[in-house]
Amino acid sequence: MTVISTYREAEAYLLGTIDEVTSPRTWYKLDRMHGLLRHLGDPHRSYPTIHIGGTSGKGSTSTMIAGALRASGKRTGLHTKPHLHSMTERACVDGRPISRERFAELLERTMPAIERTTSEFGRPTYYETLLALAFAYFAQERVDVAVIEVGLGGRLDGTNVLQPMVAAITSVGYDHTEILGTALEAIAFEKAGIGKPGVPLVLGPVPDAAAAVIEAYAAQVGAPVVYARDVVQVDEVPPLPVLGIFQRTNAVSAIAVLKQLGEALRPSRDAIRRGFSELAIPGRMELVPAKPPVVFDMAHNAEKAESLVDSLRESFAGRRVHYVVAIGETKDARRILEILAALPCTFTFTSYAAAGRRAIAPARLATIAESIGCWGRAIGDPTEALTVARRLAAIDDVVVVTGSTFIVGELREWFVPAIV
Repeated sequence: MTVISTYREAEAYLLGTIDEVTSPRTWYKLDRMHGLLRHLGDPHRSYPTIHIGGTSGKGSTSTMIAGALRASGKRTGLHTKPHLHSMTERACVDGRPISRERFAELLERTMPAIERTTSEFGRPTYYETLLALAFAYFAQERVDVAVIEVGLGGRLDGTNVLQPMVAAITSVGYDHTEILGTALEAIAFEKAGIGKPGVPLVLGPVPDAAAAVIEAYAAQVGAPVVYARDVVQVDEVPPLPVLGIFQRTNAVSAIAVLKQLGEALRPSRDAIRRGFSELAIPGRMELVPAKPPVVFDMAHNAEKAESLVDSLRESFAGRRVHYVVAIGETKDARRILEILAALPCTFTFTSYAAAGRRAIAPARLATIAESIGCWGRAIGDPTEALTVARRLAAIDDVVVVTGSTFIVGELREWFVPAIV
């Protein structure tokens, strides 16, 4: 049996479980997730949960909900993904990630359950193991409630072992089409799968075609659908200390979810305001004051790219944008670049190093940009790419690091300490 005694060993073990082929056959195995949790004593059943899915906005919405619950005095667990800098970010209690020492200890205690699950269903994946660790940590910490973000899709995602008090779908768009399908209706069906009998299913702004699929699925399983726009008034959305038009939309979904909670957990309006006033979401339209300013935003699909462009127009109207971009090989790079190019801009294309994840070659991105009438330089080293982009930008311009989560995390970790 694998022995885990340090965080470095825990990290090495988990990185070794990353599936390179993310087909439905290898990615989706709810029987394996159920088996792993059963061997751990089903920790996810020991506290109330809130389940948040969607193509975009689910992480921010989950963070807002957790902040409001924490402000109301509830001990609150939060699981979101992906992480930016450390696996520990995926298991937070009251806004603080699990310590590295505790993380390693928890994984060591989980190894017997992992071994038993492996003999029955195959080895749990990287994602499944991290999710199980978060569930177990929240049980150990005796949280009053946990907010859980869906990983991918919904119907067959590892989080769909939950029986939540409330579920939500923040948006439906085109992402992970190699797994969820290329038709919007197929994607909506997978996301609708988090609907449960008698559990309110809150819907953010979704296209009509997606809404029809979700409503039909919800009716079939007996999940009452609640449209966020129908239950949240404009004056209920407090000012947010973060940039981005899309964050106001996420706030509407978050408040709508909170309104569905029972009286024992439902935060007051004042608690919601206090929780939202302390909101910080690294890597999501995150402004780092510098000369010129630098924005970090994980826009790894077309929907997120559109939100980024809209937010840049609002916050930096008339200013030239210098993008530093790396994009995963499974993403629609052409469409993402077409959207980003709607602003006066330059492109510096780069790459990243991440176990089990591949980026489109910078030179290939430059070729794609050229095919849509843009020009971009290709610089393989990320820190050099950001340095060059900043050097080329005028003091009144803005530099934006975007695309894959991995490039945002890597450059944020390097750049933010460098300017403190």
